[in-house]
Amino acid sequence: MPVIPLGETASSFMQVMLVAGLALMIPFLVDKDRTAHRTVLLVIASLLALRYIWWRATETVAPLGLTWDWAASWSLLALETLSVLGSISAFTMMSRTRQRTAEATENLGWWGDAPEPRVAILIATYNEDREVLERTILGSLGLRYGAKTVYLLDDGKRDWLRDYCAERGVEYVRRPDNRDAKAGNINHALGLLAADPPGFVVVLDADFVPHRGFLSRTLALFHDPTVGLVQTPQHFFNADPIQHNLNLSRAYPDEQRFFFDTMEPCRDAWDIAFCCGTSSIARWQAIEAIGGFPTESVTEDFMLTVVLQSEGWRTVYLNEALTEGLAPEGLKEYITQRARWCLGMMQIARSKVGPFSRSRIRLRDRWSVLDAGAYWLTTFPFRIAALVFPLLYWYFNILVVDARVPDVLSYFGVYYLWTLVALNHLSRGNVVPLVNDVSQLVGAFQISRAALVGLFKPHGHPFKVTAKGGDRSRIQVQWRLMAPFAILLVLTLVGLGLGIVSDRFAFFDAGDGKAVVLFWTLYNVFVLALTIIVCIELPRSERHVADAPERAELIDGRARPVWITQLTTRGTRVDGAEIPAGQPVTIRIAEVGEIAATSLGYRTSGTTLLFHCTSEQFDALQLKLYAEDNMPGVAGARLGYLVRDLGRRLAFTR
Repeated sequence: MPVIPLGETASSFMQVMLVAGLALMIPFLVDKDRTAHRTVLLVIASLLALRYIWWRATETVAPLGLTWDWAASWSLLALETLSVLGSISAFTMMSRTRQRTAEATENLGWWGDAPEPRVAILIATYNEDREVLERTILGSLGLRYGAKTVYLLDDGKRDWLRDYCAERGVEYVRRPDNRDAKAGNINHALGLLAADPPGFVVVLDADFVPHRGFLSRTLALFHDPTVGLVQTPQHFFNADPIQHNLNLSRAYPDEQRFFFDTMEPCRDAWDIAFCCGTSSIARWQAIEAIGGFPTESVTEDFMLTVVLQSEGWRTVYLNEALTEGLAPEGLKEYITQRARWCLGMMQIARSKVGPFSRSRIRLRDRWSVLDAGAYWLTTFPFRIAALVFPLLYWYFNILVVDARVPDVLSYFGVYYLWTLVALNHLSRGNVVPLVNDVSQLVGAFQISRAALVGLFKPHGHPFKVTAKGGDRSRIQVQWRLMAPFAILLVLTLVGLGLGIVSDRFAFFDAGDGKAVVLFWTLYNVFVLALTIIVCIELPRSERHVADAPERAELIDGRARPVWITQLTTRGTRVDGAEIPAGQPVTIRIAEVGEIAATSLGYRTSGTTLLFHCTSEQFDALQLKLYAEDNMPGVAGARLGYLVRDLGRRLAFTR
């Protein structure tokens, strides 16, 4: 094997260190709210990406010819090139951003002395249990807005839910069939409203609770008569499966934060923000103009935006935490949801408003659909390829990347580090290696399949509902989901071991590419191990991720102040009082009042109290926990806590 000059390696290493040094200065030099600063940061990232792909294409692939080396190396290059082009598209979008908070504040009550616009709140439901629906109904009724009517659209045809709606003063709507799934359910309700239409229509998923200020804030943006729909971000009061199963709910944001907090404001700046279904509000006139919600895709929300735009109606984005919902609690449900999004996006790409259709949509809308479709079509297959291609070397002596370490540092290292720094500066540190890889890999097989099926056979696929709620009190091992990752991990470890101990394997004659494949393989071992851990689902209990200590008053013969450290609808944990197990007490909580409770005993973390609520107190607790105008969850990654909490998970402690 040729000897690499030490000076050449040092020079490449210094390039990486230069980028690392610049990274320390970026927070002080780059204002992420200024377009010019963002553009410079992301143009550099794009140029480094193109430089990297040029190097890959000219120096690291096998010569043209009908050989396995040629087929493997060029197929990986093709996947990587498509992924890089998708990244450059995202960088272009991210060069602009827009925040509409000031605009909303300036235009509150823009209708002046006229009556408040009438609003219909549509809650689409299928098979959710009472606990899930109760929160959403209470939150909708508790909105600080008078001219509203709440409609419960029940595709599950449940008599108990009809009776519950009657008790709460909510309009119950049942249709004779389930045609066109969620979009059909909404369209049926719109048909009933057409005789006396409201001014605006809110769409909420069954598990999303509106905050009290949702209507006043979103309606403010309709001061612009061209706005047809306002979308707000989705926040979650529970941890998603990646956060929960890796014990990162306090240190790492939910998987959708990068999109909602970073990409949607950027899309809004390009006037290509899109509807994400729940937590949106539309102008009745706009929905009527397009004949209701489109039904050609299982992701009717994105398609709604493009169809609205084709008729001259804009979608805008208000980046404020105005709703909070239930993230998929189980890994299977998490993957099912994302596979459905992928399938729907492919259906839109092949639809009458696709990027290559003859419809009258703007060039930027075609770009929007193409960009979203390319994300689903390239990101997840490439994630699988990154695990499989090193195995070709260990077992068949097929080297797919023939590169020297100094060149890898100079071309890939510089590009990767700069991109990582740039994206983290623009997104509150939400791009974390390994964890991001795991979040993409865990559903990569199912999502890749959905992408191909949707692309080549876009029609005739049923709508798969994401199940919410249910018993999560025990450890559940998702063996079928884990199996491919376990097999890949075993193959990787066996191949690596044989390559090290046996001269019959390729490890000893790989030339300059040996170190590259070795590092690549070791990285894959860590990614696969974490993915397997994610497939071991930990027990869950009711917990609100926005829990923050607050003052309360405990009464057990005398009143004394305590700190609430954890609060649920069933009970609380307080610090500042040791109450023996079984002793009855009363606790006074702001916005709820005095609640009778029984102590379950004291531990080092405080005294746990079990509530004995009246129905009114239970409703007040629901509103306090889920309908306040605050942001639940973690907005950005906290590196120190992330390392600590992940270490505890790997050590099987929590």
